[in-house]
Amino acid sequence: MSVPLRITFRNLSHSDAIEARIREKAQKLDRYKELVTDVHVVVDSPHNHHHKGRIYTVSLEVHVAGHEVHINRDSGKNHGHEDVYVAMRDAFEAGVRQVDEHVTKHRAQERARAI
Repeated sequence: MSVPLRITFRNLSHSDAIEARIREKAQKLDRYKELVTDVHVVVDSPHNHHHKGRIYTVSLEVHVAGHEVHINRDSGKNHGHEDVYVAMRDAFEAGVRQVDEHVTKHRAQERARAI
């Protein structure tokens, strides 16, 4: 990945497998490498209820063309997020979609200015 990527683990220990999957998912943002300047991914397990299982939260902060795009999926009621890989998938799907929308708007504005 050519875009700078920072990964932070909170309330759980570092995992090479999780980090590798994050790097794999973040490669989808490489198509916007001319606009994306920084990606920060936070993997968190804020709920430590043993009778319900761990719920993981994956949030992204993407710096795109002078703006910040924040993706923070509220997984408190989604028990599919007891699997960290499902939480990552959902966060990156939302993140790529939001970055796509932002880049589309940015490029339309650039074209309008050029006219």
